Amino acid sequence: MNIRIGNGYDIHRLTTGRKLILGGVEIPHTQGLLGHSDADALTHAIMDALLGALSLGDIGLYFPPDDPQWAGADSQQLLAQVHQLVRDRGWHISNIDSVVIAEQPKLKPHIRTMCDRLAKTLAIEPDQIGIKATTHEKLGPLGREEGIAAYAVALLQK
Repeated sequence: MNIRIGNGYDIHRLTTGRKLILGGVEIPHTQGLLGHSDADALTHAIMDALLGALSLGDIGLYFPPDDPQWAGADSQQLLAQVHQLVRDRGWHISNIDSVVIAEQPKLKPHIRTMCDRLAKTLAIEPDQIGIKATTHEKLGPLGREEGIAAYAVALLQK
């Protein structure tokens, strides 16, 4: 059996006037993430993990933040394109594990919905996606609620 593992990381600043989207799910909050696309840090970390597993670079290579066509893009659509790159090379997702770091809002009530949404986009089962949420214990910019970060690991099989 041939396997590959990749990891990904993303962070976005919180700002007023934007929706908070994580894992393809809009989460009620007073602020959203600032970015060229919908700034879904969790989905971006997963995309980088998938690309990294196959040494295909990072999402900035495929969806440059200075390219107007990606302005406001739905990250689930970008994830579907990354997944197609994985499938085109004969690989499939064994599992994805991730962690989101955010002081607020509390993400636990939304984790199942995020798993379901990501699984649908990736055509895998929800139990192939792990999402954990933690705080930064009030330390640093994440602890001061200036942003949200996410880490992801993807295991691929051929």
